[in-house]
Amino acid sequence: MGSLGCFLGVGLGAFGAHALKAHLSPEFLSIFETGVRYQMYHSLALLGLGMLSHLFPELTRLKTVGFLMTAGTVIFSGSLYILCLSGVKAWGAVTPIGGVLLLSAWLLLSWLVMRRL
Repeated sequence: MGSLGCFLGVGLGAFGAHALKAHLSPEFLSIFETGVRYQMYHSLALLGLGMLSHLFPELTRLKTVGFLMTAGTVIFSGSLYILCLSGVKAWGAVTPIGGVLLLSAWLLLSWLVMRRL
């Protein structure tokens, strides 16, 4: 999932910088870039989670972290992409749901790691 997310992040970043630049307002372009940035951050984090689960197979809840992070990224970044492409500002109300899932993933990961130490 991490490498797929990075692949899509690079593609969407290029799409935003080249194809959308002439069609979106500076505000929507900035929002689109925020979606790409968070997608890339969390896709890289998913790659790191894969390495952690290989190193510490007993931490079975890392799968839960990965699920929360994937769902959070799809909802957070996806809602921003839809908002920018559709112009329907109501999609902005969906974004915090993804944010809460991302925060939950990071909190669970820190708890798991601290418990392991």
